[in-house]
Amino acid sequence: MSQNQKGLTPIGGSLEENKSTCERLLGISKSFDLICRDMKIGGKKSCFYFVDGFIKDEVMLKIMDSLYGIQESDMPQTIEGVMTDKLPYVEVEILTCWEDMKRNLFSGVLCLFINGYEGCIAIDCRTYPSRGVEEPQKDKVLRGSRDGFVETVIFNTALIRRRIRDTNLRVEMLNVGRASKTDVVMCYMEGRANDQLVQKVRDRINNIEVDALTMNQESLAECLYRRKWYNPFPKFKYTERPDTAAACILEGNIILLVDTSPSAMVIPTSVFDIIEEADDYYFPPITGTYLRGARFLIAFVTLFMTPLFLLLMQNPQWIPEWLEFIRIKETVHVALIFQFLILEVAVDGLKLAALNTPSMLTTPLSIIAALVLGEFSVNSGWFNSEVMLYMAFVALANYTQASLELGYALKFMRIILLIATSLFDLWGFIGGTALVALAVCLNKTVAGSSYIYPLIPFRPKECMRRFFRVRTPHTYKNDRDQ
Repeated sequence: MSQNQKGLTPIGGSLEENKSTCERLLGISKSFDLICRDMKIGGKKSCFYFVDGFIKDEVMLKIMDSLYGIQESDMPQTIEGVMTDKLPYVEVEILTCWEDMKRNLFSGVLCLFINGYEGCIAIDCRTYPSRGVEEPQKDKVLRGSRDGFVETVIFNTALIRRRIRDTNLRVEMLNVGRASKTDVVMCYMEGRANDQLVQKVRDRINNIEVDALTMNQESLAECLYRRKWYNPFPKFKYTERPDTAAACILEGNIILLVDTSPSAMVIPTSVFDIIEEADDYYFPPITGTYLRGARFLIAFVTLFMTPLFLLLMQNPQWIPEWLEFIRIKETVHVALIFQFLILEVAVDGLKLAALNTPSMLTTPLSIIAALVLGEFSVNSGWFNSEVMLYMAFVALANYTQASLELGYALKFMRIILLIATSLFDLWGFIGGTALVALAVCLNKTVAGSSYIYPLIPFRPKECMRRFFRVRTPHTYKNDRDQ
């Protein structure tokens, strides 16, 4: 079989040869869900190829009924004529090479071959199994819209289009993975997003050499950003809310949507972008400022509360009189550092147990776990009540952050601070604090910009906007590029 100039194998005009090629390339007879439907169109032998379960039966029946009505004398001379004059459907195109045909077929597109016509007609009447557009469990808000992304990328782009009715919105479809051919959609506003960054991200996605995006967006994130894997602070912001994604696009960011993933990836992302939430903007400025400030404060407290408590317990002479009540009252049977480390792991163990517990048993088992692990672990002497109290606060306070990645980054930094404080006392606490500061300040976004923008480089107006919920601007202005 000959190759065209681009190195792609062209589709010939003989139906029998095309069917033989389909059997060789696709293994039609070896897979029960790959269907070949033979028929005659205008006196010419034809056949449909499609994946069972991806086709809208009602639409396909109407298309076949229309094609059956074509008389031999009315049959166009070219395949383009069949597409334009005889196919009463909207999403139709002609495929001229086998590589495009395979990709479209396995994506759920109906492929039609007609004897005597070179190429095949791709009819996009596919439908994917999907759940309803409902509020995401993780990104809930007190006020605002209740729709959320689903696992079908077409639905997700429609949710964004519904909110941004602008001619400058660009939605580009890319494919990643030699085997999976996963659809990756890049959304951005032309004229607002940085052109160099858009081209950089597009080139990186096109040049990804991977067999499949097995873990959806996480696999894509690791392919896009390979440097400094040891820094736990997240390089991307994830959201399952279309209103948040639309707002990020309007601010000049890039949104990546991966098929089968119900969340959007935001590029570029600073630490302040990750801490922001939709509730900050669904309430008046003063309420939004309070919520944002509380989130910043709680993140700071969860990072330093247990290491600072450990430092004071190792140096009780530093405790002022008005804080005498924080001293441990009972006898310490297990060293405090081991108590904290055990509880850090135990909290994650409880999270995993709750995740894998059937819904009907979650509440009663949570009560039993609280009673047994709380009361009896203190009475047995394994843990002191003060340690349990502070770790309980830290575990609950982590949920004030919508980003799970940021929560675990703070957790890892807290563990480092605990170990350093236990080993080197005050100097360990100071050194651990410096390490946390360096991990944040020396981090870079995917675009190569500062992770703590607008502090570095310093932008006073943008700083005010990041720390305080100001009035929503009526016009767009990108301070990042100034």
